[in-house]
Amino acid sequence: MSHSVEPADVLIVGGGSAGTVLAARLSENPARRVVLLEAGPDYGPTHFPDALLDANRIADLDHDWGYTSRGGRLSPSMVALRGKVMGGSSAVNAGAALRARARDFARWAENGLDDWSFTDVLPYFRALENTPTGEDEFHGRSGPMPVRQLTDSELTPAHRGFIDAAVALGHKRISDFNGAEQDGVGAFAVNVLDGIRQNTALVYLTAEVRARPNLTVHGAVTVDRVLFRGGGATGVVTADGTVHHADEVILSAGTYGSAAILLRSGIGPAGELASLGIEPLADLPVGQHLQDHPFCPAVYALAPGRGEMAPALGALLWTASSEAADGELDLNVVAVHPNGAPFMPAGGVIALSTALVLPEAQGTVRLASRDPLAQPLIDHNYLGTERDRRRMLEGVQIARLLARDPALAPSLAGLLMPRELPDDAEELTRVIESSLSIYGHPTSTAPMGGADSPQAVVDSRAAVHGIAALRVVDASIIPYVPSSVTNLTTMMIAERIAHLVYNH
Repeated sequence: MSHSVEPADVLIVGGGSAGTVLAARLSENPARRVVLLEAGPDYGPTHFPDALLDANRIADLDHDWGYTSRGGRLSPSMVALRGKVMGGSSAVNAGAALRARARDFARWAENGLDDWSFTDVLPYFRALENTPTGEDEFHGRSGPMPVRQLTDSELTPAHRGFIDAAVALGHKRISDFNGAEQDGVGAFAVNVLDGIRQNTALVYLTAEVRARPNLTVHGAVTVDRVLFRGGGATGVVTADGTVHHADEVILSAGTYGSAAILLRSGIGPAGELASLGIEPLADLPVGQHLQDHPFCPAVYALAPGRGEMAPALGALLWTASSEAADGELDLNVVAVHPNGAPFMPAGGVIALSTALVLPEAQGTVRLASRDPLAQPLIDHNYLGTERDRRRMLEGVQIARLLARDPALAPSLAGLLMPRELPDDAEELTRVIESSLSIYGHPTSTAPMGGADSPQAVVDSRAAVHGIAALRVVDASIIPYVPSSVTNLTTMMIAERIAHLVYNH
């Protein structure tokens, strides 16, 4: 092993939606030496390629980890997109800027997290945000991340038809999903300015921040495992054998990446680790509670004269199934123009994508081998319960009604994928299961919770139970997948841990 020459007070592994926030906030203290390691390339504040800046291009495969997830009963294995670049998945996502709901945080109390209520976290959502609209009670005006509420004039005709169809079917019009209400239909809020996706590396790791003498940022560094001495973390070793020493290590490598590093470090289910020849250090349920949002896209050709395709992301219906718990909104239907699709007809397309956003089923992340370059084994167990299957069916039936409504139907020239959405419930369920896809909002492989919680890996301050000087701060510590996209919530967690633990 070779040893780095830059020991750190805090070493952050992963420069995504959480790691970049932590690096910027923790290095505000000039006496704290902070090192950030990212496996993907670091383009600095001014040299991001167009594929990552263009908000209408989603999931650039040149900056992807190449993960796959085991498919469902009728569907094959699926790609599990994750950004491999400074900025992480915030650099390749759709740019949706939505927060988890207050009801989502109420569920966290079930896992011993009484100090993570919506009232507790709202100041940190406001701290990260820079938006000129919305009520002051809910919104920040001077944070690093630009958030803009799309207006009707910015939407495509098909987006507007989708909203009108949902209103015609009895859903309330929502002007600000990050405000007091979410139960209804409206335009997205986005972290996009002039068509440019604002990722966390752009807005947190600015030239001014990078110039701090106490902050060191490295791209193209893959971390193998955490090093320990006397029951506490002392640094990490990379895939090429380089050792980076630190007084404290924070894993922010994402739901799949942080879980894999923990497992390779001997933190996880003891029997599973022993079977791979890894000496167990802490028997914790790492990788045992994976959740995400399964979704079923229905892609329609646009009618002649209705082929406007930008912005790609437009409108959202957030609603409750007939089986939703009180106050929960467990279904989304999103209207989006999937630019660059291989089946793109000349006139353009729109997808009405139905997602089950509060699933019951949980999946797993396990190691295939001890090799740090080997892909982990990911099994989302999508629609793994009968209740999940019933609710997804109900959501797709709602999307089908929207497509047939006179407000939207004139914009649609015909269904392209799947070939049909049959009226028969059993047949439609089979179509759903064979068409299922991955939204890319994975969470909960290292959940927060009290020491007595059987699913907890970290405590309410993100410290790994039983291990000193090691924290996990990213979407993996969210105890249950929220009913929204996860980027802003992950950023909020990093902002809050930086404040509560490090007094940035």
